[in-house]
Amino acid sequence: MPEEQRPLIRTDIPHSARIWNYWMGGKDYYEADRAAGDAGISVDPDITRMAVQSRQFLIRAVRFLAAEKGIRQFLDIGTGLPTMQNTHEVAQSVAPESTIVYVDNDPLVLTHARALLTSTSDKGATTYIDSDYHRPELIVAEARTVLDFTEPVAVMFMGVLGHAHSYQDMRRIVGTVLDAVPSGSYLVLWDGTDDSEAYVTLCKNYTDTGGVPYTPRPQAEIRAVFDDLELVEPGFVPITEWRAEATEVGKTRPISAYGAVARKP
Repeated sequence: MPEEQRPLIRTDIPHSARIWNYWMGGKDYYEADRAAGDAGISVDPDITRMAVQSRQFLIRAVRFLAAEKGIRQFLDIGTGLPTMQNTHEVAQSVAPESTIVYVDNDPLVLTHARALLTSTSDKGATTYIDSDYHRPELIVAEARTVLDFTEPVAVMFMGVLGHAHSYQDMRRIVGTVLDAVPSGSYLVLWDGTDDSEAYVTLCKNYTDTGGVPYTPRPQAEIRAVFDDLELVEPGFVPITEWRAEATEVGKTRPISAYGAVARKP
């Protein structure tokens, strides 16, 4: 998108990517985001743990795919603000030749992407697509210019699909991208679920501030996105339990955030 057409960064309205950055202990947020983040913590104190654990899930999933499954291409859709141990850093630490494509359409995210999301390897590549995931056909078309769609791709939706307009829309978005990638590709996905009253209230309050609505969905609806795919053990579970170290499982309480990694047959 040309600079003159790029939307202005609104600092007066909280934004989920910036609030998430605040909850993760980052520094890239504005006063409206901090206020909304603090209000969220007061309603659901577990939200900061969800934020931190979501990054741990990403790290474990990306490392697993790069180290154990030989995946060298990652399409991270709705990446949010870069923090620490981003997808490209994890993948290229295992396989320096990995190529990572990030997708987001928030102007602040894009600004930081240009500065921070540089390749960590001389052999690999890290790039960015300015696009809204509600237009998955455009994402696929642009990603084809960077990724080889005759080889497996790890498609990632990390805690972003609550912004989909409906359950059917969520299935359309994920399905469109998965239909484009070949057999042997993987889906990595997690999202918050509606089995926590506190989390549901937090999301409603966020919408009331003027933020883009985020809808927690039943576990069954998120699980259904993996239909027709081959789930990797341990399957569809709380993200705190997905291939965590045994000592971590014993110390970490489950949270209302579920996900999985699955292979396209």
